Amino acid sequence: MKYALIGCGRIAPNHIAAAIANKLLIAAVCDIVPENMEKVLEPLTEKEKVNVCRYTDYKELLKKEKPTLVAIATESGKHAKIALDCIEEGCNVIIEKPIALSIEDADAIIKKAKEKGVMVCANHQNRFNKSVQKIRSAIEEGRFGKLLYGTAHIRWNRGENYYSQAPWRGTWEQDGGALMNQCIHNIDLLRWMMGSDITEVFAYTDNLKHDYIEAEDLGMALVKFSNGSYGIIEGTTDIYPKNLEETLYIFGDKGTIKAGGKSVNVIEEWSFADGIDDPEYVKSNFHENPPNVYGYGHTPLYADVIESISSEREPYITGEDGKRALELVLAIYKSAATGKPVKMPLKKCSTLDFKGRFDR
Repeated sequence: MKYALIGCGRIAPNHIAAAIANKLLIAAVCDIVPENMEKVLEPLTEKEKVNVCRYTDYKELLKKEKPTLVAIATESGKHAKIALDCIEEGCNVIIEKPIALSIEDADAIIKKAKEKGVMVCANHQNRFNKSVQKIRSAIEEGRFGKLLYGTAHIRWNRGENYYSQAPWRGTWEQDGGALMNQCIHNIDLLRWMMGSDITEVFAYTDNLKHDYIEAEDLGMALVKFSNGSYGIIEGTTDIYPKNLEETLYIFGDKGTIKAGGKSVNVIEEWSFADGIDDPEYVKSNFHENPPNVYGYGHTPLYADVIESISSEREPYITGEDGKRALELVLAIYKSAATGKPVKMPLKKCSTLDFKGRFDR
């Protein structure tokens, strides 16, 4: 299957590694900085590198290479435009999180993909963590009984050096803040586990110590799900002196779990009234220790997308899933900006609606 990668920044090596592991034909890469392309291709042999075409214009890549599958890993604000152009050319797409920065753009991606008959996968790779898959199976089997509430905590650190490496980070036009960039994976997991449909969100956001970025470095939210359960979200990049934890809790009247580690990849608590499995066995066998917060999920995500294209079924993580994660972050932004609860679903909303929110 002919593959191309558009955007060769911080997350791009994970995409190339996943493409290699899944034996994709890496036909082309694209970045406006040529050196970035060479760095991302380092894992390939010299012979393989020669066969990869380099482009600084993704539209030229699409016209000349006509890839079957394209991964989009540029700055967030460009995801939607590039995705729509890829879909127009008949390409299936994997879109790094967030799928877009507005509800309208997410809807446009989903609509055009259906019209063109191509697959859209939102790159929420943590859904493929061993720990997360085990928790999801317990949800689907009804082992929690009545879901009561769940919490997502993302207690990380990002300093000025991180933002200076890429000026788009922390801007309303191209990124958003901690919730949209660093926390959206765990926000996605919370919504997915607790039932997806939401009736109302109430939140606070602030910029407490990153006065060199436009958006928030702290967000706290209460979420009311349609099934009567609740969610609590706490996300920040203010933790001293480094990343502390990313945790997910789910509480039901017949079950309790806690997942933690670098990217929700370790089960730390596993307790169910049915007693059908040994908690210590689960904790030791559904445990991963990835080298960074990106985890190991890109490779199985790619495998699923490839299979979905071949069998003409939806991928495990769809464009609609990407929209749901985006929608929840935007609802948090809107509630915090207005000081009022926000009813769901959101019909229209964009990060640009909050430009100037923390201007000093």
